[in-house]
Amino acid sequence: MPKPRSGKRRPQRRIDPFASIRRNHRIRVPKIRVVGPDGHQFGIMDTKEALDIALEAGLDLVEVAASARPPVCRIMDFGKYVYEQQKKGKDSKGTSSKTKEVKFRPRVEQHDYMTKLRRAEEFLDKGNKVKLTLSFRGREMAHTDVGFDTINRAITDLEDMGHADNEPKLVGRNINVMISPLPANKRKPKFSPHLLEDSEKEDVESPVS
Repeated sequence: MPKPRSGKRRPQRRIDPFASIRRNHRIRVPKIRVVGPDGHQFGIMDTKEALDIALEAGLDLVEVAASARPPVCRIMDFGKYVYEQQKKGKDSKGTSSKTKEVKFRPRVEQHDYMTKLRRAEEFLDKGNKVKLTLSFRGREMAHTDVGFDTINRAITDLEDMGHADNEPKLVGRNINVMISPLPANKRKPKFSPHLLEDSEKEDVESPVS
């Protein structure tokens, strides 16, 4: 009589998306076209010679275009490349289809205003939509023009990171407007120094393939 199956299932093995990328001694072809870590073209070389150059520099020889004749390989830090790609993947999964909110007051102080712009830039940089909300209290409703001036100023200041989906609208005691992020290669942060540094690095670094 067969034994009853236990209720436990074997955990599924995680597939490594980078396992299929040939590198170093797994590259078997005799000759390859080599690209240096800075994008410099070495031209066609013996695979062994290119591997020696990579290993002497403490880097890896990675196949980036297997279908080319001969295949194209790049000298790079493969571990760093994997880490950066995984980080990008986590960021995109964690922030996809999310809407963040940044709240303003009609007569916001400059320091507080800049803090809110930096927060909005960070949300937009991660691909989030940002809802700008300005709330009125009590007699402030008599000066809605001040609130619209503040919101329109914020829209203008964020135009290098995102665009308004529509005109700001007064609903009850709140002025609302939705900002959608620009394509990643067109975003230019102005108020967040660390985002600006990352943007400048991406401009000088060449793609992997």
